[in-house]
Amino acid sequence: MTDKTTAWYLRSRPQGEVEPGHFDVRSEAVPEPGPGQVLVRNIYLMIPASMRIWMNAEDSYLPAQPLGEVMRGITTSVVERSDDPRLPVGTYVNGMCGWREYTVAAVEELTPVRVHPDIPLSAYRHVLDFQGLTAYCGLTDVCKPVEGETLVVTAAAGSVGSLTCQIGKKLGLRVVGIAGGPEKCEWLRAECGVDGAIDYKNEDVGARLDELCPDGIDMLFENVGGPVLDLVLDRINLNARIALCGLVSTYNGGEQTAGRSLMKLVNQRGLMQGFIVMDYLPRLQEVVGLLEPWVLDGSLVYQEEILDGLDRAPEAMNRLARGENKGMQLVRISPENG
Repeated sequence: MTDKTTAWYLRSRPQGEVEPGHFDVRSEAVPEPGPGQVLVRNIYLMIPASMRIWMNAEDSYLPAQPLGEVMRGITTSVVERSDDPRLPVGTYVNGMCGWREYTVAAVEELTPVRVHPDIPLSAYRHVLDFQGLTAYCGLTDVCKPVEGETLVVTAAAGSVGSLTCQIGKKLGLRVVGIAGGPEKCEWLRAECGVDGAIDYKNEDVGARLDELCPDGIDMLFENVGGPVLDLVLDRINLNARIALCGLVSTYNGGEQTAGRSLMKLVNQRGLMQGFIVMDYLPRLQEVVGLLEPWVLDGSLVYQEEILDGLDRAPEAMNRLARGENKGMQLVRISPENG
């Protein structure tokens, strides 16, 4: 094993897209674990849309990323040094180990990953982890679906949106997804089984909502914000439920333009509720137990895009912000098998 590790420290806060110059890249000695700690080699860095807002000066659902510290990052890793029987060498773990190759972490800060031999390790950092938990709990707990109702999902071809669409179909809902581009919409129809897909880049979203949701909209799983949110609110039914998962249109500093149709929530006695996946972490193993058989039998599909090398993390963030990626965006920091 090497005696050096690379770590990326946040130097300045982006105004718009993320650039390598916002970071200070340092070569450091591989740290030694102390009592109750293990040394892990980080394999995958998950790139969620919310990573961009961590870099802002204002707190979000997490405290703002401090300048001069290693950039926060959600990782899948493997234990390389350990004297703790709870996490022996070779154990795969999920944690917040940051933008670095090697990390020392307390055992309590890491979650062991029990990988099914027929499922890739990377899936346990999204569909069988936070993304699956977000989709399942946001839909079932916030939207409280009833069979036969109509669900609209924005950013529907994304890692969370596509899972939400498929879980909705499994629950007997009519599902309409909104995504950017004909290729993504065709994937939603052909692979995710949605009842309709709207290309917001090339179609009249309002007219297509009228066509695909003739009886109105009972639920919205909202990931984007902006003008499309108002177009959906214009068409909600009495007692509609909106799960506010994110507002990715604002994360790179864009202005929040939604709000014209908020009175619809009053008129229709609608409920809009924000939620954070961390609130549902106690249910993670329960939800993974529900989703894993669907992944194994092929009835829950997903896409992932993996860029190799920690130096491509800024690029990965920008691809996600522009909607250029397909499904979950990951960065491979090191090989799975060393």
